[in-house]
Amino acid sequence: MTPTETDSPVPTSSSTSAENPDALPESVRHISILDKDIYLVGTAHVSQKSVSEVEETIRALKPDAVAVELCPPRYQAMTQRDQWQKMDIVKVIKEKKSLFLLAQLILSAFYRRLGKQLGVQPGAEMMAGIAEAEAVGAELVLADRPIEITLKRVWGYLGLWQKMKMVFHLLSGVIFSEEIDKEMVDDMLEEDQLETLLAEFTAGFPGVKRRLIDERDIFLAQKLRQAPGKTIVAVVGAGHLDGIIREIETETPLEPILELPPKSPITDILKWGIPGLIVAMIVFGFFKGGGQYTMESIYIWLLVNGVLSGIGAAIACGHPLTIISAFLAAPITSLNPFIAAGFVSGLVQATLKKPTVADFEKLPLDIATVKGFWHNPVSRILLVVALSNLGSAIGTFISGSWIAARLF
Repeated sequence: MTPTETDSPVPTSSSTSAENPDALPESVRHISILDKDIYLVGTAHVSQKSVSEVEETIRALKPDAVAVELCPPRYQAMTQRDQWQKMDIVKVIKEKKSLFLLAQLILSAFYRRLGKQLGVQPGAEMMAGIAEAEAVGAELVLADRPIEITLKRVWGYLGLWQKMKMVFHLLSGVIFSEEIDKEMVDDMLEEDQLETLLAEFTAGFPGVKRRLIDERDIFLAQKLRQAPGKTIVAVVGAGHLDGIIREIETETPLEPILELPPKSPITDILKWGIPGLIVAMIVFGFFKGGGQYTMESIYIWLLVNGVLSGIGAAIACGHPLTIISAFLAAPITSLNPFIAAGFVSGLVQATLKKPTVADFEKLPLDIATVKGFWHNPVSRILLVVALSNLGSAIGTFISGSWIAARLF
């Protein structure tokens, strides 16, 4: 069934209980499909105007269901402010979720900084949708794909060089210094402006937009098709509007876009091949230059790898013993595919500087500034893990190249 859309929504179904539908904001998009009237409220995530439009639309329509662009974990994070107090940072490190959590914090820091400049709490329009759904007795639908699956699909399909570029872009978000004013956010609400911004960001990352935006358009559209009731209000980012309208026309299975990316055989080859190559070059060096030559290669491996990993831990403001642990662990863990230098240094940092409940409580505020991000014990542990690993990876490349150059 083909949906019909109107830019100036006027409900045509008697099931709609709107008291004053003509007063809906002009930005609301109306779709009729499957005997449902679906009203899409395109929002910016740090705009007071978006908050007002969400409240006006839900109060006017009194829908059967309100769908918000949130997944269960993000909904929990927004509605249960004490969740940080319950986080086990050691468990996060052991389960190798440090980088995933760090990426979430960096994105949160970016949005929190924008919200501080504009005087609007990030995600306020979603909270408004949740509150208004409860006020009018509408069923709440969490319509977005789980964020962990989205990030893993984005990350998993990137090449090594693209991953490095992505990390740089994310870190740039933490130290983002450009002032964002309300007029700029209002401009972002215009779909063509937002699409332009997305196109600029994703230009250097083939496939990122498809997994970050397009796949979620599909997921959101299918959740709206399945939403209960006759009248549904959907609170979604403005950049999803056209995609949802396009994808809602047909029923699409969600299983393919919920699958985690398969492990690349190249990753396993590199994981085992690089350590094997390093060991082979050191052994071969013994037959070429003797014991002294071999010891020099070993010293190069130990010092370059250890020093750079230690520098990474130091940049993260790790404890002196954490820096030492990174230095000692890196040359060994670089030859072991099952463990990383950051795993060791992160556990040491978490043991020596165990975060308190107060540290977790302050985390949402601290990550809004570079100083706070580096000095909060929770985020500092994550930085220790990430930068120790980065230093070790650079050290492996440099020392391996050095050994190879001497040998050949």
